[in-house]
Order: sequence, then structure tokens, then C-alpha cells
Amino acid sequence: MNSELKKTIKLEKSWLKELGPEFELSYMQELKLFLQREKRRGKKILPEGEDMFKALNLTPLDKVKVVILGQDPYHGAGQAHGLCFSVPEGVRIPPSLQNIFKELQSDLGLSIPSNGCLESWAEQGVLLLNSILSVEKGLANSHSSKGWELFTDSVISMVNEKKSIVFMLWGGYAAQKGKSIDSTRHLVLKSVHPSPLSAHRGFFGNRHFSKCNQFLESKSIRPIDWKVYKSVNT
Repeated sequence: MNSELKKTIKLEKSWLKELGPEFELSYMQELKLFLQREKRRGKKILPEGEDMFKALNLTPLDKVKVVILGQDPYHGAGQAHGLCFSVPEGVRIPPSLQNIFKELQSDLGLSIPSNGCLESWAEQGVLLLNSILSVEKGLANSHSSKGWELFTDSVISMVNEKKSIVFMLWGGYAAQKGKSIDSTRHLVLKSVHPSPLSAHRGFFGNRHFSKCNQFLESKSIRPIDWKVYKSVNT
């Protein structure tokens, strides 16, 4: 990877070491040009540039314990901040995240949080990865098939090479995205999506959070504290 390109990519060092060559491939060059072109046209791209790689920056490759796969960022104002299903503090909790919190309450007895920021999960090793890392404001799935899927396939492939990871695949899209995961080494938990349209058909009651921690403990890995904490800066 050339040194000039390395200076321009704001990516956590363990990920940059492995993913750096991806940025020199034609698909990533084309994705960069697409994003630049959209911005010149006055399109509002979410999340803000510094948050686009937040999932990787908060959860270094060597710290990953759990992967939760999403599709693309929230497209509403103020919602997207680089972590799948998560919203910044002070932003109304979206319906799918509300259902995730309901399952946490049922599974682990945790109180329903008033805050939808999942950074405390990410900092413990939960990679909150969307398949697509950007979106046009107000237009869901607008950046699909632009190259992000190839990039995040590489991310998943690198995590797949590790030992004893828990993958949570919620919904058909996530299941398809994770089809190459080695289930002989990892715990792969699948259910329907937590969306209000499907949660009652198998997301509620899946007990993925307790199953995750049981697996981690069986491998002598510290389990995840699934409580949602407020920032110390608020």
C-alpha cells in the first residue's frame, strides 16, 4: 500500500494493515469517485465522513468477539453514525432497535434503555457492521451495488479467519451476507430481522444474547455486558 494513500485513510491500524490494499483496487477507486460526485451534486451523504468507518475504528480486528450484521445506514436526519442498528445519544430509538432492547429485556432481564447509542458494545468487541457504509439522506439503499458490499465481504472474511467469533445474522439479507462463515469454528446465530414487520416471527425469543455469552464463556472469552450506557461526556 503506497504511503500517501495510507496517510489519507482514517482507519484503525489493525484494520488498515489488512484492508489497506482494498483501497487501491478499482472497485474502491470507483466508489470513492461515486461519493465525490454525489457530494458535488449537493447530495447529503450519511453518515458524516468521519463516522463512515466507525464500526472498524471502535472495534479493532484483534478485539472482535461478536459480529452483528446490518444492511445500510439509517437515512433519517441525525440517525446514522457508523454502527448498525445504533443511533447517537438524544436521537429517537428506531423501531428495530426498540425490538432488540425488548429481546434483551426478555433474554437477560435488562431494563429498556432510553438511549440508542451502542458504542459501549462496540468498545467491548461487538463489530456493528453494515454491509453498505453510506447512504443518501432520505433514500434507503441508495448506495447499494456501488462497491461497499465487496469491501465488507473482505471484512467478514478477515474475521472469519479468527477463532471463536459469534455472528448474529438477523434477516435474509444478513444470512446471505454471512453464508461463507465457517460454522464449525464460530457460533452462527440466525433469526428473522428485528423489524416490526418480522420480529414476532422469530426474533422475539431467539435468546441470541445469552447464547452468545454462553459460547464466549465456554471458550474462556470475557462475555459482553449488553447494558447500554450513557456517554461519560453527557
